[in-house]
Amino acid sequence: MTVSTVQISVVVPAFNEAANIETTIGRLRDYLDGEQLSWELIVVDDGSTDGTAALVRAMAARDPRIRITVGSRKGKGAAVRRGMLDAHGEWRFMADADLSMPPDNIGRFFAALRESPETDVLIGSREAAGAQRIGEPWRRHAAGRLFNYLTQALGVRGIRDTQCGFKMLSADAVRALCPQTTIDGFAFDFELLFLARRFGFSVKEVGITWLCRVDSRVSLWRGMAAFGDIARVRWHAVRGRYARGPFPRRHWTEHSQSGTHG
Repeated sequence: MTVSTVQISVVVPAFNEAANIETTIGRLRDYLDGEQLSWELIVVDDGSTDGTAALVRAMAARDPRIRITVGSRKGKGAAVRRGMLDAHGEWRFMADADLSMPPDNIGRFFAALRESPETDVLIGSREAAGAQRIGEPWRRHAAGRLFNYLTQALGVRGIRDTQCGFKMLSADAVRALCPQTTIDGFAFDFELLFLARRFGFSVKEVGITWLCRVDSRVSLWRGMAAFGDIARVRWHAVRGRYARGPFPRRHWTEHSQSGTHG
C-alpha cells in the first residue's frame, strides 16, 4: 500500500489509555480489514504517563499501517489537529480512544456520503436520525443539550451534536480547516465546525450508536472552560484571525469508498 492509495486514515488521540488502546486498535483493524479498505491508523499520544505509547509501538512494529506520534500534554484538540494533518488518507476519521461508537458505524459515514456525495465533513451525532444512546445519565444528557443550544446560538446553527468524538473529513477539508484551528481543548470540535461553515464546506450529521463511558473525562470544569474557548472563537472571527473561504472542493469518485458495504 502506498500513500496515494490510503482510502481512510483513522486518527485516535490518546491520553493515559493503556487499559483500552490495544483493544481499540484491534477492533478498528478488524473492521477496516473486513471492509477491504486501504487504511492507516495514527495514534497521537498526548503525553501519556501510563505506558500507552509503548503498547502502540509494539502493535505498530507488527503492522506498518499503525503509526504513533508522541507529543507533550497539550489537549485533545492539539492531538487531533496533529494527527489529521499527518495523515495520508483521502478521508480522515477521528475516533475517541474509548471507542464508545462501535467500529461498524464507520460504514454509516460512507453510506451518508453515497447519499450526499458533495459532503466534505461528516460528523457522528447522538441526536440525528438513527442515533442511539446507551447508558447515559440524564444529568449528562441535559448538560450536553444545554451546551449544544449555546453552540448553535453562537455559530453552528442547525448542528445538533458538535461534541461527539467521531468525525470524518475529506483531505481537502482537513488541509483547509485544521491549520486555522486555535483551540487545543474541549471546544476544538466547535471551532472546526464553525470554520467548516465559514469556509463553505458541506456538513452532514450521521446518527450513531453511542455507549456512555462511566469514567468519561468530560467533567463539569472542562465544560465550563469550553464556554471561554467558544468566546475566543467568536472573538477571533470578529478580529479577522481566520482566513476566508470558499476553498477548492474535492471531486467525489466512487473509488473513494469502494469496499465499504454501509
